[in-house]
Amino acid sequence: MTEPASSPRVNRRAALKGAAAVAGAGTLAAASYWIGSVNRVSRSLGKKVIVIGIDGMDPRLCRSMMAAGQLPNMTKMAAAGGFSSLGTSIPPQSPVAWANFINGAGPGSHGIFDFIHRHPHEQCAPFFSAAETLPGEGFLELGEHQLQLDFWPFNHHPPETVLRRQGVPFWDYLDAQKITSVFYDLPSNYPPSPSQYGHHRCISGMGTPDMLGTYGTYQYFSEDSPSAGLDEGGGRRSRLKFEGDSARASLVGPDNSLLKNPTPITVDFEVHRDRASNAALLEVQGQKIVLKPGQWSRWTRLDFALSTPFPIPTQHAGGICRFLLQEVAPNFRLYVTPINVDPSHPAVPVSEPASFIEDVSRDLGLFYTTGFQEDHKARSNGVFNDDEFRRQATLVLEERLNLFDYAVQNYEDGLLFFYFSSSDLQSHMFWWNPEENPKHPSRSTPEALSRYQYVKDLYRRLDGIIGDIHDRYGGKATVFVMSDHGFANFGRQFNVNSWLRDFGYLNPRECTSILTDVDWSRTRAYGLGINGLYLNLKGRERDGVVEPGEEQERLTKQLIARLRAVRDFNGEKVIRNVYRASEIYSGNATALAPDLIIGYARGYRASWETCLGELTPDVLLDNTAAWSADHCADALEVPGILCCNKPLASSDPSLVDIAPSILNEFGLPTPATMTGRSLFQT
Repeated sequence: MTEPASSPRVNRRAALKGAAAVAGAGTLAAASYWIGSVNRVSRSLGKKVIVIGIDGMDPRLCRSMMAAGQLPNMTKMAAAGGFSSLGTSIPPQSPVAWANFINGAGPGSHGIFDFIHRHPHEQCAPFFSAAETLPGEGFLELGEHQLQLDFWPFNHHPPETVLRRQGVPFWDYLDAQKITSVFYDLPSNYPPSPSQYGHHRCISGMGTPDMLGTYGTYQYFSEDSPSAGLDEGGGRRSRLKFEGDSARASLVGPDNSLLKNPTPITVDFEVHRDRASNAALLEVQGQKIVLKPGQWSRWTRLDFALSTPFPIPTQHAGGICRFLLQEVAPNFRLYVTPINVDPSHPAVPVSEPASFIEDVSRDLGLFYTTGFQEDHKARSNGVFNDDEFRRQATLVLEERLNLFDYAVQNYEDGLLFFYFSSSDLQSHMFWWNPEENPKHPSRSTPEALSRYQYVKDLYRRLDGIIGDIHDRYGGKATVFVMSDHGFANFGRQFNVNSWLRDFGYLNPRECTSILTDVDWSRTRAYGLGINGLYLNLKGRERDGVVEPGEEQERLTKQLIARLRAVRDFNGEKVIRNVYRASEIYSGNATALAPDLIIGYARGYRASWETCLGELTPDVLLDNTAAWSADHCADALEVPGILCCNKPLASSDPSLVDIAPSILNEFGLPTPATMTGRSLFQT
């Protein structure tokens, strides 16, 4: 419950004594379930195409559940049109796959080959592949501040985040023909690409940062956190020190970029707990929030004030967060979501046009805007247990369903695209198929089976959404239900850099990370990202030693042969295939491609450490992380799904075929920029 700043001041103890009823009512209201709207159907006579993107929905599990009668709506749609596995990208990583969907062509057209890339002239320094923030140029110094003024005579250039996806997105062709397209939470499109003719609207999805500029950084406050605090991957822990039953703490916000030496802006808040009523009162910027353990607050607005030199008025940036009270005593624990961009007044553009998300927020209120909304990092780091993660992921799904209802209510004609992330991020935590690997590396068999049931429950719920759309538009629109990839167990992990070290390709033997203590003069190959392997090629890499030509070819052949021969302790094949970028990628955007792409067999993936260049003593290890399933394997191991209410002419559809098929439905030819072909033409 969040009270307005103007509410009469209440006695804290009285408020806390009434916490159970008040906070309970607030929680029920916040957790209202989407049960479908009033089944509105557009009366427009214009052409309609609807695409439901369900990240990570797996064809094997779908077929199994359809055969068992557990996905009746998908079965009905398949009977009217078709159901098929959908070829994914190489590698089958979400940013790569969704960019394939967007361009109707492979990575050689859009230049995204992994979650992270490296600039060869900086050797192996990693950066996010889909978007990059460029530093500003020029400034005016005033005391401790530096101001960037983008007007004459100064003409400074402020820092800018740019979309690194290259090529032409398919909606540009619709836009040019005055055909409306609306996308909700589209991955691989942050910052959102502009609409030249004004017929395209989009809210950015995966890749959209939080207010700290990260993919999502939670904040966690407890009495047993390290006294100096702790920054961990995706989160930050802070110790709470109570005086009596009250404590003060600070939420860390974005950096004040107006300072010469930018420092984070913080928002102070107070905690008052009542052990007797087992409740707590949070006070933040005049807002009062009463919670009992296990209860979530509503979204809370935060105002981050950027100090400025006199006489320039203070600048402000708004963010939003939610609080989860986990425990009152003996160890007070409080989780705070990543600070999201406020959709009602966004500090940075997260939609095209910029006003689109504000229009949506006027109807729906506040909601998640970060790309990764299910907080898998909190689960991986032990801040959440399984139940808390599932509850948070369910809150995300409920918000997404409200947004879906808004999307359908406001749809007239043209293209409607809507994206669901739940099936991906819940599968990463809860998927475990015992028919492939009976023993889970960290969970008992009953526990692993019960978690896998969560995934099946989620599939059934998504099937209800498919049924709702099919019932409304099955005879009036072409409806695609698609996923970017499938899923597999992830029980064993392979450290490619350690493997390169053991074969003498990477030196010295004592090397712990290619980012810190590698000897590039004695290193001929290295791994970075989840599936990429790079040669240390002379003339391309800053410290390259491998001669282009004969030596390059000899080394490439040797690496491929040895990687394909890797076996686990029990004789299992670890790597299904190794691909040369030069053979599988074509287009104008291949400059940053790895030399080799490693396709893992089901059950295996790159190790956590090797993704950012670290080495471990062993090459093959158990994966004991909560993240126990994955899809970053060989593309042939983890295809996505395609279900359509119109018969499919193609027997082997692929992600790159969706865009030409949509254009074809609107009577537009397949552009020369695309390598896919319409699914409805033989």
